[in-house]
Amino acid sequence: MPEFGPGLPSQRKVVDLKESCRPMPRTTIDFDAVRKIGLTLPGVEESTAYGQPALKINGKLLACLPAHRSAEPGSLAVRVDFADRAELLAEAPDVYYLTDHYVDYNAVLVRLARVNPAVLRDLLGMAHKFVTRKAAPRAGAPAGRRGKRAPQRR
Repeated sequence: MPEFGPGLPSQRKVVDLKESCRPMPRTTIDFDAVRKIGLTLPGVEESTAYGQPALKINGKLLACLPAHRSAEPGSLAVRVDFADRAELLAEAPDVYYLTDHYVDYNAVLVRLARVNPAVLRDLLGMAHKFVTRKAAPRAGAPAGRRGKRAPQRR
């Protein structure tokens, strides 16, 4: 597994691309299946985003039905790191895709008809790690406020 940065393992859980490229499963996955899998992850709650069903963790978006008209019907928007997104897009473009609208967002669009429950579980696990990871402290940054306090008005 590649490492990103010195000594920092990737936050990405391995998604078996052979499984994601298998023929369409007998039962099509819809948002109910996404909800069922997502709610098994710690801290995930049902919500909405832009009027569409969504899963969030502490108010942060994990996955949702894409609201923008550029997304294909039957798709899911899933939050992932840009590096992980690039890898998913390169290895399985029939499953994962982007439109111009989503290029600047740390998310990937998923054709739900092309994934099975195991792949979806891994993908939501990857998104869960991405959304919940703590920001690493900046090297050399002192704890607390930087610089001097602003003078108080009297």
